Amino acid sequence: MNKVWRKCLVLFVSAGMIFSLSACSGADKGSESKAAAKTESAGTEASPEAGEDLPGQYASAALRINDKKGAVVTVDLSGGCSVDFAYGAIYFYDNVHHLSENDPVTAYGFIMDKQEYDEYIESAKQYHEVEETDELVKIDEGDNEMRYLFPAGDDVYFSVLASKDADADSIFARFKVSPEDFSAPVSGIDYTVLVNKLNPLPDTWEDELETVHFTNTVGDDVEVEKKAYDAYLQLKEALEAEDIHVDLDSARRSVAAQQDIMDRFIEKYGADYANKTVAQPGYSEHHTGLALDLYLIIDGKDVVENEDMIQYPEIWAKIHEKLADYGFILRYLEDKEHITGYGYEPWHIRYLDDPDLAKYIMDQGLTLEEAHKGIAAPEVSIDYGSSEIFTEDEIKEAVIRIKCDFASWDGCELHSIKYAGDESNSAENIEWLNSLNEDSHYTQVAEFLGDLHSPVTDAGAWEPDTEYTDYQWWLGRTEDGSWEIVSTGY
Repeated sequence: MNKVWRKCLVLFVSAGMIFSLSACSGADKGSESKAAAKTESAGTEASPEAGEDLPGQYASAALRINDKKGAVVTVDLSGGCSVDFAYGAIYFYDNVHHLSENDPVTAYGFIMDKQEYDEYIESAKQYHEVEETDELVKIDEGDNEMRYLFPAGDDVYFSVLASKDADADSIFARFKVSPEDFSAPVSGIDYTVLVNKLNPLPDTWEDELETVHFTNTVGDDVEVEKKAYDAYLQLKEALEAEDIHVDLDSARRSVAAQQDIMDRFIEKYGADYANKTVAQPGYSEHHTGLALDLYLIIDGKDVVENEDMIQYPEIWAKIHEKLADYGFILRYLEDKEHITGYGYEPWHIRYLDDPDLAKYIMDQGLTLEEAHKGIAAPEVSIDYGSSEIFTEDEIKEAVIRIKCDFASWDGCELHSIKYAGDESNSAENIEWLNSLNEDSHYTQVAEFLGDLHSPVTDAGAWEPDTEYTDYQWWLGRTEDGSWEIVSTGY
C-alpha cells in the first residue's frame, strides 16, 4: 500500500487534522503506523444503540478537519482485529495476533472537506476505475487496493483504503462516521496547544488560565499552570527517589512581561537585534504556563546557567526518561531546530496533561509541531565541510542559526545544508555584508548552500510546490561573536 499511502498522507496533513483520544489505551510503538494508541477487540457483542457506552470491541476517536468541524469515527473490532488512532488517520489491522513489525495495515481512513473530496475524485477518474452512487464513491486503485469515499454530513467526508484480499467491503462496513461540531466554546485550556514562531497564544488563554506561585531555591517567584505544577511535583518526587534534584527556573511569562523584555532589548541593542534574539510577544510558549525550565541542584548547589547545566548529559537523560510518565515532553530536541525554531534545551519541558500522548511523542522522537501535523518531518542532511578559519563548533553554531530561522518559513520543508567553503570569507564579501547593515561591523563571513521545498499552497513570493537547490545563506559575525543571518536567496 506504500504508493497510495504517501498520496493520502499528503491530503490529511494538508487539511491540518489532529485528533483527540476517546476510547483507547496504550501505545503500540512497534506498529508500522506509529500510532498514538491501540485498541484490540475482545468479543462479538451486537452494535450499541445510540447513546449507549461502547462495549470493548468498539473504539472511537474524534478527527478534526479544522477548529470548527470534524467527525467521531467508530470502528467495529469484532473478530480479532485492532485499530490505531494516529495523528489524522485511523489504521485498521486484521488478525492482530499475527502482526509483525513489517506487516502492512489492512486498511486506513481519514476525513476531508468538500473541496478535497471533489478534487480527489476528479484526480482519481484520470487514472482509475470509479464507481459512483448516491451513498458513496468506490475507486479501484490497483495494486490490490480499493478506496471508499462517502459524505458523513456537515461538509465532512471520510475515506477508507482497504486491501481487496482482506475483504475490503467487509472492512469498509466497520467504519461509522458522525459529524461533530467543534466550534462550541469549551471550558478550560487546551493542554496540547501549539505556540511557536508561527502560532500565537489563543486570544482568551490568559483569561482562562489558572496558575499557582511558589518560590524556588534561588528565591525567585515562579508562576505555573495549576495542573502542570501538580505534575511537576510528582516528577520531582520521582527524581528525588533516584537522588536527582531539580527545581523550576521559570515557567509562565505573560504577554505583557514579554513585551517589556522586548522593549528593553530594543532600547539597549536596537530593533534588529531584539527581533533576532527575543521571542515576539504572544508567540512564546512560556505564555501558556505549560512550559517549564528546570535547573539542577548538584551536591546542594544550584546549577542555573545554561553553559553549566549542559555539562550533565547523564542526569538530563535520566530526567527525560521519566517525563512522559507525568504528562511532560522534552520540547526542543537536537537536530529539530528547523521545526521548533530553537536549539536543543535539555531543561525545557512541556506539559500535555496526557501521559499516553506524551509517551507516544517521546518514544517516536517527535516535536510537538510534528505531532500536530501528524507526520514526522524528513531528516535534514548536514555537510559541515572543512575549514581552516572556523572550528567545527563554530560552523555547527551557524547551521543551528540557519535552522532556527528556517522554522519561521511557513510551509517550507528543509532538505539539506552545506558549508560553501572558506573562499566565501573574502574582504569583498565582508564589505558587502557590512553594506547591507549599517550598524554592523562584521569581520568574518560564511556562506551556506541548502536545498528546500516551497509551500504547496499559499506560497507567497515562492514558486509553489518547487524544489530550490543551492539556496544561499550569508552569515556574518565579529570574531568570536555570534552569527547573524544577513542575506538569503540566489
